[in-house]
Amino acid sequence: MKKIFYLLMIISLASCCKKTPPPPCTNCPPKADSNNINVSILIDLSDRIDPTVHPNPTMEYYQRDMEYIKAIEKGFLNHIKSKRIITYDDQMQVFFNPEPSDPKMNELTKELKVSFNKDTQKSYFNSVDKKYSELPSSIYQSAIKDGKYIGSDIWEFFKNKVKDYCIKDDRRNILFILTDGYMYHENTRFDEKKENSYKTSYLTTKLIKANNLTTSGFKETIEKNGYGFVKANEDLKNLEVIVLGINPEKGNPFEEAVIKEYWENWFKEMKIKNYQIKSADLPSNLEPVILKAITGK
Repeated sequence: MKKIFYLLMIISLASCCKKTPPPPCTNCPPKADSNNINVSILIDLSDRIDPTVHPNPTMEYYQRDMEYIKAIEKGFLNHIKSKRIITYDDQMQVFFNPEPSDPKMNELTKELKVSFNKDTQKSYFNSVDKKYSELPSSIYQSAIKDGKYIGSDIWEFFKNKVKDYCIKDDRRNILFILTDGYMYHENTRFDEKKENSYKTSYLTTKLIKANNLTTSGFKETIEKNGYGFVKANEDLKNLEVIVLGINPEKGNPFEEAVIKEYWENWFKEMKIKNYQIKSADLPSNLEPVILKAITGK
């Protein structure tokens, strides 16, 4: 009888020790599917694209941009074609910040916002390819013809728009930024001076000189004085960023490295883990980098 009693006690205690399973999640964000991608392209329409101000006899910078965009589109379509139709759930879009004055730009960006789902017709691939082959030229020609060069408020885009425009919880998010690496817009030009740091919302060649970042010891100078961009967002771990087109002013052999250091530190502060920063190389050299960035392999 005692044996039966002890056995029942053990069973009872074992039952009590079992952990109660947590209640099902009713308001949880959707789980990200890395096989579905959300690709965004942010274009810097400052005078960096002006063939008169910044000429390049090998290949003008706006032409390089257009080829970068074509490579991004190629990688995007290649990715979709590698999947089963039933799994299609991908999109790609183009942004400017702020918006150009030409009202046609809004229509062009609408045309360049493309998405694929399981009901997408096969002919849509050719339609997307045609759009991305022709429309970017209209964007750059319009900006060059206008000549006002509104610039690109990249800092404000990261502060107020990147989460809404470029990040979807259920997808892998990739943002390509086409810029020379300098960051400046009159609407958001400010600095934050503290005891051990001097952060700015902008970066110009004039600021690089003023901060004495013109020698091989620029990293130590940056660390010692706390130079860098003001943090624009708190947590962008669900965003991958590829910067294309870094193009330093001549005269400072360390200018390009300083620009990249500013961007890298900024991304790390915003918890962006996966990023690349590439110079304004020929598109034939950068295409493999772009395609690999999209495949994630």
